[in-house]
Amino acid sequence: MKKNWWKEVVAYQVYPRSFKDSNGDGIGDLQGVIEKLDYLKDLGIDVIWLSPMYKSPNDDNGYDISDYHGIMDEFGTMADFDELLTGIHQRGMKLILDLVVNHTSDEHPWFIESKSSRDNPKRDWYIWKDGKADGTEPNNWESIFNGSTWEYDPTTEQYYFHLFSKKQPDLNWHNEDVRKAIFNMMNWWFEKGIDGFRVDAITHIKKTFEAGDLKVPKGKNYAPAFDVDMNQPGIQKWLQEMKEKSLSQYNIMTVGEANGVSPDNAKSWVGESEGKFNMIFQFEHLGLWNTGDVKFDVLSYKNILAEWQYKLENIGWNALFIENHDQPRRVSTWGDDQQYWYESATSHALVYFLQQGTPFIYQGQEIGMTNYPFESIETFNDVAVVNEYNIVKAQGGDVEKLLHKHKMENRDNARTPMQWDDSPNGGFSNHTPWFPVNPNFKSINVAKQQQNKDSILNFYKSLISLKKSANLYTYGKFELVDKDNSNVFAYSRSLENKKVIVIGNLTNQISKIAIPTDISDYEVVLHNYKDKQVDFEQLRPYEACVIAVI
Repeated sequence: MKKNWWKEVVAYQVYPRSFKDSNGDGIGDLQGVIEKLDYLKDLGIDVIWLSPMYKSPNDDNGYDISDYHGIMDEFGTMADFDELLTGIHQRGMKLILDLVVNHTSDEHPWFIESKSSRDNPKRDWYIWKDGKADGTEPNNWESIFNGSTWEYDPTTEQYYFHLFSKKQPDLNWHNEDVRKAIFNMMNWWFEKGIDGFRVDAITHIKKTFEAGDLKVPKGKNYAPAFDVDMNQPGIQKWLQEMKEKSLSQYNIMTVGEANGVSPDNAKSWVGESEGKFNMIFQFEHLGLWNTGDVKFDVLSYKNILAEWQYKLENIGWNALFIENHDQPRRVSTWGDDQQYWYESATSHALVYFLQQGTPFIYQGQEIGMTNYPFESIETFNDVAVVNEYNIVKAQGGDVEKLLHKHKMENRDNARTPMQWDDSPNGGFSNHTPWFPVNPNFKSINVAKQQQNKDSILNFYKSLISLKKSANLYTYGKFELVDKDNSNVFAYSRSLENKKVIVIGNLTNQISKIAIPTDISDYEVVLHNYKDKQVDFEQLRPYEACVIAVI
């Protein structure tokens, strides 16, 4: 297997708005990230993925960009960014940015021009269509943020397409000038010295409008369009052009957000020879729990991840993650954030982290931050939740049921401010934060865990250290162990004459595992219970360990 630097790193996602506020306005900023670079270096991080810090009116927390070459006023200046990039490189770390090119903000100069008249030179930079004969939307597709994908513009009497918020009009990738402008912008950032991109919503840039109206599910006004707006035929031609005119020109790291890509068609995305990106985030493994009783489906989880492991072996590379800015906190949804908070956080960490691939940690995950205790619709910031609530309420639907669901799974759970210490506002800011700090910050915070050798934070440090201790943990072959076990996710990693077995009981039940019969002697090299004793017939709730076969 070919070796690459981006296969050997550990990455950490910073959501700047919620990471650290340096100037007391209640909003995280670039100087706040600079303050915490030594913390990230000490944790063992090699690559920082910085969520959008570009100029934006913040309809969708920075994923609606109004200037690709500017810095959001609340976050600082380009001088602050340059200082951040220098500080990262001085510490031997690398920086990747979010590349958001499926859409822009409706306040981007390109869209302002496009919207000004039907004959404006940039009219075709976005997707404009006439309504139907009765004046309604061109088709009945549903936005990912609920409601129609079409917004009527009375000035030019046409509709524009927006897969996300109406303030996020989609770019028209069919237009060569659009693609050229995007590639030039990417290269501008590469010349500035960044080390790569996480590519947002990239599978959505190609749509099959020829499909027309789709079947509307019962209880909905519009039709989900995933079959026609995600990973569509022809997309690889544009991605190949991106690779040729930008990505391949630099020694960088790329990870595509690739909803709709399966292991069977991943080769064209991440294949060593024909792939366009180094790795992709896929999402098949994220929805495997029941909102009602939060029962996590261990068997489906490991079968999905194992399929990605097997089918990309010697072909491409995996991006490993369980949390990001769009997902709820896993210790609250997949684990147990009460009785087994430490055990479930560390068990899930161990199991995903040591598979073959590049592991990503989302801020706060390393201290076991939990979901926020939402009480009413007024406590949500997530535009998708607010939109859906308003639609359901207008239809006379069960808004309480909806809120119960979203309390567990909405995106705001990941966006509460980072909990640094037990001072007011969790040490995030000396001002009221833009979003409330989780009330449990006095018991769950970085400072407290730094002082406790048996904390989740120090477990992550040990895990990262183990990951980097041998090529086995990066390049070793993956193979499921006791694959039909419905409670325990276990697998081996082997390289040359060395072999380890990673074991994680992902339930609150005492469980057992069938270890291969040819293993007679082993050494426990990492364990999430203090006594470091392993009984394969009596694995304790959320017990997890790595054993090196001797």
